[in-house]
Amino acid sequence: MRSGVSGIAALVVLLVVLVGAYSAVFTVSQTEQAIVVRLGEPIRVITEPGLNFKWPIFDTVISISKRILDLENPAQEVLASDRRRLVVDAFARYRITNALKFYQTVGSVQTANVQLATLLNAALRRVLGEVTLIQIVRDQRAELMVRSREQLDQQAAAYGVAIVDVRIRRADLPEQNSQAVYERMKTERQREAAELRAEGAQRAQEIRSKAERDATVIVAEANQQAEQIRGEGDAERNRIFAEAYGQDPDFFAFYRSMNAYEAGLRSNDTRFLLRPDSSFFRYFGDPTGKAKPSAAQ
Repeated sequence: MRSGVSGIAALVVLLVVLVGAYSAVFTVSQTEQAIVVRLGEPIRVITEPGLNFKWPIFDTVISISKRILDLENPAQEVLASDRRRLVVDAFARYRITNALKFYQTVGSVQTANVQLATLLNAALRRVLGEVTLIQIVRDQRAELMVRSREQLDQQAAAYGVAIVDVRIRRADLPEQNSQAVYERMKTERQREAAELRAEGAQRAQEIRSKAERDATVIVAEANQQAEQIRGEGDAERNRIFAEAYGQDPDFFAFYRSMNAYEAGLRSNDTRFLLRPDSSFFRYFGDPTGKAKPSAAQ
């Protein structure tokens, strides 16, 4: 009976020893650092990875990350030196370099993010408030981010934190200002477009007027040349007719009368009120055209 009780007691003791030994051992990974806290007081900081020991029950191990942590800052309005308001969306990256100070000042990453977000906002307001909108948006953006990181790093050192980087993701005008700027740009572009259209219309009118003037001059010159050529042709025709008339006046008179008959006596389109003995019909009575037709004819 006693041996059974002794065995149970030994088993309980062994179990307690195993639990105590297991509770006294802990491991620190490569991405962490640890603080051993005894009854609420930090007694040891472990920065190297590996197997470590602590007193069971009395000691507590708090793990703190060695990785680069993100600090997302909500967009805020910042007033530039030229009194222009900007909506700035920025973020930061930081690393815990002094685990003991970090634990004593903020205690957790969540609390640290709240404190650092306040410091980041203040740093951005100080740095961006010293420059103009154009410098923020275009000219000195990289330099301003470096200055913001340096100022935030100086203040974050009190929490055992080192700021790795500060970035301005976006810096835009507020929505109402953006709409006003857009409308102003739209009006300016419309004004420029109207000026270009007016200049184009004026230039088109000048080209059209010049073309019409040139066309009038060309037509006038062409008509002048045509009249001159026509006059020369009529003169040549008259000369030829005169020569022909001089060579055979009777044939020329006969030829002209035949042309007059052809032009005047068209079918279904001829009405004459002439005397039968008119000289117009002299070739009807006599082929030579010398005898006049009598009234009886």
